[in-house]
Amino acid sequence: MAGHSSNFIKRIEPSLKQWRRHLHQYPELGFTEYYTTFFIGEELKKLGFTIYTGRDALESDARYGVPQDSELLEQEDQARGYGVDEEWLKTVRGGHTGLVAVYDTGRNGDHTAFRFDIDALPIEEAEQDKHVPYKEDFISKQKGVMHACGHDGHTTIGLGLAQFISEHHQQLKGRFTLLFQPAEEGGRGARAMTEKGWLQGVDTFYSGHIGINPLPVGTIAATVRGFLASSKLNVHFKGQSSHSGMKPEAGRNALLAAATAATQLHGISRHSDGVSRVNVGKLIAGNGRNIISDRGYLELETRGETQEINQYMQTEAKRIIEASALMHQVEADIEFVGETEELSCDDSLIPSITQACSASSLITRVDPYALVSGSEDASFMMNAVQEQGGKATYMLFGTQLPDNHHSPHFDFEEGVLAVALDAYIHIVKGGNEID
Repeated sequence: MAGHSSNFIKRIEPSLKQWRRHLHQYPELGFTEYYTTFFIGEELKKLGFTIYTGRDALESDARYGVPQDSELLEQEDQARGYGVDEEWLKTVRGGHTGLVAVYDTGRNGDHTAFRFDIDALPIEEAEQDKHVPYKEDFISKQKGVMHACGHDGHTTIGLGLAQFISEHHQQLKGRFTLLFQPAEEGGRGARAMTEKGWLQGVDTFYSGHIGINPLPVGTIAATVRGFLASSKLNVHFKGQSSHSGMKPEAGRNALLAAATAATQLHGISRHSDGVSRVNVGKLIAGNGRNIISDRGYLELETRGETQEINQYMQTEAKRIIEASALMHQVEADIEFVGETEELSCDDSLIPSITQACSASSLITRVDPYALVSGSEDASFMMNAVQEQGGKATYMLFGTQLPDNHHSPHFDFEEGVLAVALDAYIHIVKGGNEID
């Protein structure tokens, strides 16, 4: 199969570009990826994979931060407008998005799993000629929602890998599980797929990301170091409104409680045992200039180099929130809406990845690791594999970045799609090809 890879990549590269640009126009937020799930499923139906959707793909009660019913219904209506049929919607409605695709070659071999995240972000995409999706007319069709982190590219890579496995299954052995995961943003979706049992019996697990660190196309990293455990919290402050001039003493100011919490949370002492973070990313409060506010709302996160450090940050955050509420005589309702675990790649995979990718004409350099920050809920899947004796890694695929991840101008060089796909193909060939 030595020459098959390069020929396959040349043939599929136009499809990679087409898929990515199509998906970029239809971004959907976590647990509302109805059209995206449908699009993936329709492509995989052609390839002989066994497809699992809805409650068969994820554990419903293990989802974090599922949108309100009204938002889910609105997004389901939008999906109908995009051509998603009722039979398909019936399986995924209620925020049961994402799918799992399994291909068993019928020959003894390793069970290899790959994860691809599919969700977008609540960001208004830039409409300027310097932004390639706008200039080349594949900008988001949904105002205020954008693929600003490359997940349209990740989904595309997964579709390409599925195509390769399908076309070359007779030269492969073992079993392949492809997890197209919803709601990565905010650490909300991976646990639901993990608890459904998809990682049981997996020998080797791979996931990865386009970009993060700006690197030349053709450069990949076999592992990463630096991802943090994290927790995502929403806080509702409930007070008592009153006229600020005539009866101020009757009011209980939820705005001040929220503002106090927001400033004091950033004063949490950092931990001496490792990296720790806290950030209040959203604050909404108030009714009007002459009204003592009866409501306030915060969205925040904590992070830590280990589970223990993150737990310390989370405990301190809750203490400050409750103290701020007590100070202003209001109630505070703390909602836990997402989390990630600490993540440690298996360095023992570095030699096999490096060796496998040395045969690629597209990959010019394999770094043993890349230093990163942030958090990843693929950690749930990786830890589940490692706990049962399997190996897992999280890779990076180099591209220059015109702007930061999660920005209105985010984009990537589309040549990275072929590079990432070729890396996965060579990994599949190296670990599963028939002798």
